[in-house]
Amino acid sequence: MRVIVIDDEFDAWRAAALDALAQKLAPESVDWRTAAQAEPGLFNEAAPSEKQAADAPQIRVSRELATLLKDAAHFRDPRRWSFLYRVLWRWAQGDRAVASPADEDGARLYKMAKSVRRAQHDMIAYVRFRQRDASLGAPEYVAWYEPDHDVLAWGAEHFAARMGRSTWLIATPDGAAMFDGEHLRLERRRALASEHATDVPDAAEALWMTYYRSIFNPARLNESALEQHMPVRFWKGLPEGALIPKLVSDARGGARRVAQAQSVGALGGKAVQVDAHDAQPERDAPTSLDTCRRCDLWRHATQAVHGAGPSDARIMLLGEQPGDQEDLKGEPFVGPAGQLLQDAMQRAGVAREQVYLTNAVKHFKWEPRGKRRLHKTPAQQEVEACSYWLEQELHDVGARVIVTLGATALAALFGRRATLSAHVGRVVPYRDKLVVATYHPSYALRQNDEAAREKTVADIVAALELASSLKT
Repeated sequence: MRVIVIDDEFDAWRAAALDALAQKLAPESVDWRTAAQAEPGLFNEAAPSEKQAADAPQIRVSRELATLLKDAAHFRDPRRWSFLYRVLWRWAQGDRAVASPADEDGARLYKMAKSVRRAQHDMIAYVRFRQRDASLGAPEYVAWYEPDHDVLAWGAEHFAARMGRSTWLIATPDGAAMFDGEHLRLERRRALASEHATDVPDAAEALWMTYYRSIFNPARLNESALEQHMPVRFWKGLPEGALIPKLVSDARGGARRVAQAQSVGALGGKAVQVDAHDAQPERDAPTSLDTCRRCDLWRHATQAVHGAGPSDARIMLLGEQPGDQEDLKGEPFVGPAGQLLQDAMQRAGVAREQVYLTNAVKHFKWEPRGKRRLHKTPAQQEVEACSYWLEQELHDVGARVIVTLGATALAALFGRRATLSAHVGRVVPYRDKLVVATYHPSYALRQNDEAAREKTVADIVAALELASSLKT
């Protein structure tokens, strides 16, 4: 097996590929690696020098295949160089079918090139420059962008040709492009947005946000078309991206019925009755939790569900996540599981208004079943993403005893290795608090046997009684 190490660029691969063809190296006998992937070894072979590349035989390919190869070379896949060499090898052997989308390799080549061209289009559409304070000097404009493929160089040339002599910087996770008004320079290294200070205030953004909010028409909202033409993964880089979830939520919650923005809908006119079950709760003001994007659960939830109860409550009840009815109403434990919990609290002599109710995960995770939304257990990474909000509640609420309802709530405190069976009925210290673990009320609802259901409810009642009796 011949290992060929090249720079991660098309020209470097092209020179090495022509040299490999001259040596009649079959695709299966070559291991293509970039400089970042290569390991020191006796059998690594560097890419050919300029003289060697010039002496290598020139392979004539069709203009269409040449374009496909150049575009596909930007496809983000560590195996792309090996694949492109296989395509070139087949063409050099006289197999012209490789350039056809009906061929297996040809179809893959066309798909890669199409994906790269889409990434080029997206970069033009979704790069957002922010103007820096003139006192800071060059660059005048900065942007952070996360392309799907290696199209930074292509996109940089596009903006260099269209932004006159303005100085600017586009930073990405894998490098940056800088333009000083005359010369374009590319920097290839992994980076973070914070390193390039792309999150800077821009006075023009306030005007743009006002304009975007004003032209949004709920009656014409088509969420599928919106996400198709403006993919969700780009929203975090768009100034208006912070507005879209609330605008969509308002449209679902009633703004669509008046066919215009809230300020227009508030004008005088004929009142339209809205079923109370479909109405959304109105908050005094949005909070950071309402705009949380720490995981993807917000995309399909109606809203974030805050904890509820007095800040000086002695007991905190910690569940897993909101259910269907909690998601619609915006309050914790108001569905069937919440009703069962209420009954258990009454049996234990614990008043609901004296405890703090919340969940480890604040958005409803579900999967469709016909017209119903069925609960789906949150993944560990979603629990960890939401731990930021749980930590705030543990700090702000004076509860000294925490009753965890179910395995997810227990894992949110002690990690996923903590098993519910080993903790049920026990009192376990947690920082300056005490934790009592029990089953989630929904577990009782899933029991088909009446005796099993009653035993589960009795365990929940016992845990509440134990929590209430603890001296803290």
